[in-house]
Amino acid sequence: MDLVSKIKFWLKKKKKVFLIEHPEDLNLVKKSIKQEKFLGIDTEFDWRNTYFPRLSLLQISTSERIFLIDYLKCNDLYFLKDILEDMNKLIIFHSSRSDTTILNTNLNIKVKKVFDIQIAEKNINGGKIRNYGSIVNNYFSIKLNKSETNSDWLRRPLNSKQLRYAADDVSFLIDIYKKQIKKLKKLKLLEKTFKESTTEANLGNQELFVSRLNKIKKLSNLEKEIFLWREKLAIKKNIPPSFIFFDKSLKEISKITRRKKIEKSSFYEVFKKKSYVEIFMEDMNI
Repeated sequence: MDLVSKIKFWLKKKKKVFLIEHPEDLNLVKKSIKQEKFLGIDTEFDWRNTYFPRLSLLQISTSERIFLIDYLKCNDLYFLKDILEDMNKLIIFHSSRSDTTILNTNLNIKVKKVFDIQIAEKNINGGKIRNYGSIVNNYFSIKLNKSETNSDWLRRPLNSKQLRYAADDVSFLIDIYKKQIKKLKKLKLLEKTFKESTTEANLGNQELFVSRLNKIKKLSNLEKEIFLWREKLAIKKNIPPSFIFFDKSLKEISKITRRKKIEKSSFYEVFKKKSYVEIFMEDMNI
């Protein structure tokens, strides 16, 4: 019995949309995307209370179909690694870093051949960064409903507005790419766009602590040690590092640590969480 749910609405681009909620239906996805040269990818996720982002929905578009894969119900997506890492396929994103981060942390997929339509549009328009809805409207004169941007993507069942929003987010990617490359070739910016897209995607392919560490300027060796201690604890507990202490507290904690004569009350002022204070003192042998 075919359990695939064909969503009962048509998008402006007239692509068939399929909601994949049963593992046995993943074969349809595999067969449909395996031979495709271009794939559009987007993700819906929650990243408020955990160290690692929690993937909720994976959207994949081809020239004719859109698949909305419910990751909470279908999380055995091993087959996607070979497909999305295939250098013979071009994976098209809007703002690729966030989506490659999700693919990397949840599925151990490191997409390599990437085209980012946001970067392309920035190069075409002399540096102006545009959101997805603006780019779609620019090329197709279609205004997308973005009211579900901050929706609760972990709640089930997903409602029709969420599903339409998710499908819209990948529906236009391939068509926008085809329009953009013509402009980029005329401007002689195609190679630059591919390089910048790869750079952006690779930022999502690296470990999360690397990106966080690179954002903080001029850290001492001790501050780096404290930073990495916090990251390890955050990973272990799967909580945001800021739940332990904020980056701005690194220098103050470092100064207290150097003095060796540590009063617990001093740490309380910095951390505001007794349990982490005690763990830190024990781990750092102070």
